[in-house]
Amino acid sequence: MDPRNSSSGRCKERIGATLIALLVSTLLCGPSLADDLPSLRQGLWKYQRTVGGKKIETTKCTSPTEDMKKMNATLEKSGCRFSPVKKSGNVYTYTADCSMKMPTGATMNSRSTSVMTVASESSYRIEIDVVTDGQASKELLVATRIGDCPK
Repeated sequence: MDPRNSSSGRCKERIGATLIALLVSTLLCGPSLADDLPSLRQGLWKYQRTVGGKKIETTKCTSPTEDMKKMNATLEKSGCRFSPVKKSGNVYTYTADCSMKMPTGATMNSRSTSVMTVASESSYRIEIDVVTDGQASKELLVATRIGDCPK
């Protein structure tokens, strides 16, 4: 029996697709974008993510720009390639094409197009359109620096 035809196989594929979409959106940008972005302040950040109608909120003490650079390197090693950034004022547009082998042995192909609007060094939002193996999804990430990290 082909595991992709079972409900367990479909569930694993959906989880994999969601994982790729979340990785791409969490990582946010390609190497050239991380270099071209304005500096985002280190501190306590609140991330509000809406994926498939579900809202997820997290708070993290971080340096968003450094996180982007580190995570991006990981994605590239996993099979993602990033387009050059198109910048217009405070809006950055870029794509990521990923081809990743899943634990099931299947290869998952994904393309995301991200539009990042930087309001300030303490606030940005990203609208992401993802197509994974023909399945489209949308995501919105709103990131706001809410203060200094606790000591």
